Amino acid sequence: MNSSSSRSHAVFTIVLTQKCRDELSNMDGEKVSKISLVDLAGSERATSTGCEGQRLKEGANINKSLTTLGLVISKLAEAVSLYLVSHYGHLMKP
Repeated sequence: MNSSSSRSHAVFTIVLTQKCRDELSNMDGEKVSKISLVDLAGSERATSTGCEGQRLKEGANINKSLTTLGLVISKLAEAVSLYLVSHYGHLMKP
């Protein structure tokens, strides 16, 4: 790419744990949530990199792969959301 182009990836994961007690059963438990923030290399405009030839093709392939990955992640998030609504929807009814 160019001297200011980064080709590395970064993943930052946050894990939240909440202790809880069920008053009916008098049992202790915990809720765990995990958030992953991901920064993927390669999503740059071809004009801003100044690349030509093979490097331009490589950058285009990286961007295409990242676009596909983004679509997959979006579809997975939709599926989880639909599952939660169908599975826990009865809790939201008055």
